[in-house]
This record gives sequence, structure tokens and C-alpha cells, in this order.
Amino acid sequence: MYLSDTDIRKAVLSWEISIENFDEKRLQAASYDLLLWNKFLITDSHSTQFIDPVNKILPQMREVIVEDWKEFVLHPGVSILWFSWENFWSNNYLIQLSGKSSLARIWLVVHNTAGLINPGHFLNIAFELSNLNNVPIILRPKMEIAQITFSQISSIPEKTYDKVWRYHTNNWTGFVEKKDI
Repeated sequence: MYLSDTDIRKAVLSWEISIENFDEKRLQAASYDLLLWNKFLITDSHSTQFIDPVNKILPQMREVIVEDWKEFVLHPGVSILWFSWENFWSNNYLIQLSGKSSLARIWLVVHNTAGLINPGHFLNIAFELSNLNNVPIILRPKMEIAQITFSQISSIPEKTYDKVWRYHTNNWTGFVEKKDI
């Protein structure tokens, strides 16, 4: 069962859900709208010959910082990792990321595979933004980009991320990454 706006608000007020800088205006009927942050990562195609996940050969990435409300042009066929403005967390709910229909209609994909946030994660989510259109799309920090929904789970999991992993903030991105205990 998904939480309604009334239930999301109650869960935020009782700290069952944490959304940094919670803004009532972005609370929808059964979701909460997320904003783009100022930082994103883009594959440096000049220094990446190929990617081989099995052998842990990953792409060379570079960080790009865009000032508030300045433009970034996402060209057709390009994919980037751009982070959410908000950190959020819950041990009690499964959080799911969805794109906004207004952006889907212009062929902006917000996530390809990583739309599920397990209980206990505290993070800025990484949006897997891809332009499937044949014309460039303008993106700006602080624009509404996606929405999250909250689903009740049958019981509190034994293995929430906050119990399995210890977290620290990665200074160059500001998002939270896992570290083995």
C-alpha cells in the first residue's frame, strides 16, 4: 500500500520518514517531488575505452557543477548521473523513484534501473538521466525532476542498510556511500 499525502506528512512529522528541507508545496497526492542538485557526473568518453562490470573496469567520470538556475544542455543520446537536492531516509517504508510525466513526454528518462531505495538508506539519489529525444533538453539545478513514493512493508526488515553498512559523507559529491563494517 502506498502512502497518501496525509500519511507522508504524518510520517515526516514523526521522523518515520526523513526528507531534508521538506517543502509542503512539493507534496503530491501520493508522492513527493525531488529537485536536481548542483552536481552531476558525466562519463569522460575520451579516457574510457570500454566498460567491463564483471572485471570492475568502470568508466572515468568527471564532476560538473552548475550554479543555481543556470542551464545545462543534455544532448541527444547522452546519459549522466545527477543527484537529488534532498537527502531522504526511512527504516519503515520502501521508497520508489519515478519520473515525472511532463518530462517523460519530452523523452527525458530519469532512471533506467536504480529506482528502488531499500529501508535504512540515507542518501541523495543518483538520477540516471538520459535524453532519448532527437533535440537537446535544458536542465537546471533546483528544477523538479522526479518523484518518490513510499510503500508500507509487512514488517521492519532485519537487514536495513543502516544496520548492515556504516555511512560517511563523500566530500566531492555530498552523497552517502556504503562502507563495509
